[in-house]
Amino acid sequence: MKFLIYNTLTRKKEELITVEPDKVKLYTCGPTVYNFAHIGNLRTYIFEDLLKKSLSYIGYEVKHVMNITDVGHLESDGDLGEDKMALGASREKKTVWEIARFYEEAFLKDCQLLNIEKPSVICRATEHIEDMIEFIKILEEKGFTYIANGNVYFSIDKYENYNKLANLSMEELQSGSRVDIDPYKKNPLDFVLWFTNSKFTNQIMQWQSPWGKGFPGWHIECSAMSIKYLGEQIDIHCGGVDHIPVHHSNEIAQSESALGHRWVNYWMHGEFLVLNKGKMSKSSGDFLTIDRLKEEGFSPLDYRYFCMQSRYRKQLVFSFESLKEAQNALSKLKNRIKIISKYIESDENIDANKTNQYKNKFIEQISSDLNLPNAFTVLTEVIKSELLNNAEKIYLIKDFDNIFSLNLVEEEQVDENIDIHWIEQLIEERNKARMQKDWAKADDIRKLLLSHSIELVDTKERTEWKYKK
Repeated sequence: MKFLIYNTLTRKKEELITVEPDKVKLYTCGPTVYNFAHIGNLRTYIFEDLLKKSLSYIGYEVKHVMNITDVGHLESDGDLGEDKMALGASREKKTVWEIARFYEEAFLKDCQLLNIEKPSVICRATEHIEDMIEFIKILEEKGFTYIANGNVYFSIDKYENYNKLANLSMEELQSGSRVDIDPYKKNPLDFVLWFTNSKFTNQIMQWQSPWGKGFPGWHIECSAMSIKYLGEQIDIHCGGVDHIPVHHSNEIAQSESALGHRWVNYWMHGEFLVLNKGKMSKSSGDFLTIDRLKEEGFSPLDYRYFCMQSRYRKQLVFSFESLKEAQNALSKLKNRIKIISKYIESDENIDANKTNQYKNKFIEQISSDLNLPNAFTVLTEVIKSELLNNAEKIYLIKDFDNIFSLNLVEEEQVDENIDIHWIEQLIEERNKARMQKDWAKADDIRKLLLSHSIELVDTKERTEWKYKK
């Protein structure tokens, strides 16, 4: 079956044809570790996780590389503003190294809570400075650079079709850049490859280079590290839509100038998560984190489920009300699955011919540019099916959850000494008491069961119980 993805470069859906058969080389832009990742950032990482797991599900071997930006990223993508790492260090009275490691760990913890699979390779910019220097030397030898005010710039006038990814005119790209223009740039869209004459007089993160002591620009790290780990041709490069006009356009220009051929075959970009008042932003200080969602009573998987109810290429409007709806829907879904799991008969077998029909439907949806909302429709069909027995349903639910990663089938550890018949009798007595509006008796039964570590969960359909450790 064809795997179709929307290629930002061509503005159309295309069949994935990989450089090496049955293998995918995937690069995703990682975090700048100067603050906590906000939930808008994390929406992009969820989309990339779904892509990787979908590719693996249909049989591809995926090598996934992600960078950690711990140096060189200024507030503006166009080489203006303050150093993000220095801003974090100043804000928290720590060293830039402490800031980098703290927020890298916080980011990876958030990913773990969201069931985002760890990349095959995580590469820190600070550990690949020599690779970046060698890359810049190649560009210099080929005539794509110039030096001004001590800094090494990439000249976009030397590279044809700079605007092919953004699909904007050069005038539109320039009008979208910051008002404060670097006076040393020959073209306002040129970008710094290496800073030696930085305005940051006390810059801590600096290294020796052929051009003097300094530090790399932000854009060079992704090119140098992706090529180091994935080779000169990459299948898919992902990121947020905000990377298209500057960061990713710069990556293409410098990479293809150095290599002399096409670098990335497919570009995929996740849309913004927006609040009612606009895009979430760290610079404004107006952003939400996973910890904040937890404080409001939501689990990280509630948020993952919320993100999957929309296509990755559509803007998603966030509110706590809509997240609450997603939380309730996920809870109902899990309760329905618990009931199915509870009533599996010992003689129920799994018929591969029947289950494969649903698996093929599921693959058809995830292979259509990650149509997750329709994939959930297939899941609903499985749950409601009268053709499948309960064992087959649970088999398929577990199988689909390799991609959803919502822990849909939770294995509960129950004390072997618990008398299930006694529990169900008490639940039946409590239900009768509730029907007779004898709330005191119903509450006493709940407390009695709770004293034996049995927690009751009331749903519209029935009362469930679980063993509380």
